[in-house]
Amino acid sequence: MLHILLIVLPVFGLIGIGFAAHATKLVGDRTGDGLSDYVFAIAIPILVFKTLTATALPSSQPWGYWLAYFGAAAIVWVIAQLVAIRVFGLSYGEGVVAGFTGAQANTVLVGVPLILEAYGSEGAVPLFLLIAIHLPVMFSAATLLYEGKHARWTIIVRQLATHPILLSIVFSAGFHLTGFPVPDFVSKLTDPIAASALPCALFAMGIALRRYGISDSLPLAVTLTGLKLILHPALVYLLAFYVFPVPPVWAGVAVLFASSPSGINTYLFAERYKTGMGLSSSTIALSTALSVLSSALWLALLGIR
Repeated sequence: MLHILLIVLPVFGLIGIGFAAHATKLVGDRTGDGLSDYVFAIAIPILVFKTLTATALPSSQPWGYWLAYFGAAAIVWVIAQLVAIRVFGLSYGEGVVAGFTGAQANTVLVGVPLILEAYGSEGAVPLFLLIAIHLPVMFSAATLLYEGKHARWTIIVRQLATHPILLSIVFSAGFHLTGFPVPDFVSKLTDPIAASALPCALFAMGIALRRYGISDSLPLAVTLTGLKLILHPALVYLLAFYVFPVPPVWAGVAVLFASSPSGINTYLFAERYKTGMGLSSSTIALSTALSVLSSALWLALLGIR
């Protein structure tokens, strides 16, 4: 149990520090916005470059890995959307937000630190490959479901094509394939920034948790939290370990990826369409607060040492 606490406590301890700093007004919303911008646009992309250029990439596509994760995500999304509409009486648009919130993982601010702490460099390749696919698939699915045949694909493509993390994954993979070593001066320049990525991400998550809070739709938020933290990783665990041929580390990364709390992108999506914002923010806050317990559970089930 001690080894699990040594993984979980530093991750969620930094979230707690960010939460407390905002609650006591030591920092404000602008600090959270600035840190989040730094993490998404600078620090995580450089961490991706540092990791992928130093790690061997798979020679073939891990189809079982994709099927296990996204198959489970699709099941959770459908359940969440149907429950929101048919049980809680929400509109179709709010139902899409509920489905997106129940299936979308907060990988950058919570998943990346937790998975790298658990698996180290061995888990970096499956982690960043899944991040590369995760955002385009989930965001495109949400937009298509909400807008239907009127979806503005030029806007979607432009947003994805200019996303810093996706660009860094493509650039890093291309640089890795050239076989050239990273120059020493580049490493000395980027190493401190890469080292700052995870603590800054967690601190920013703490600020966001305090900022958004639990403001609306608590019964449904509790339901979506259960789907996100328990059902989603449980389905991935079943599919990755017992149905599809997935290497153990890759399977473990997929499970921890799925066990991450609901992502802030779902709130941004809800805000864009001016629907389901209270539901999304409540689920983000609740799932993040409870993920300290669920993460310990999944780490124990995966036998992380």
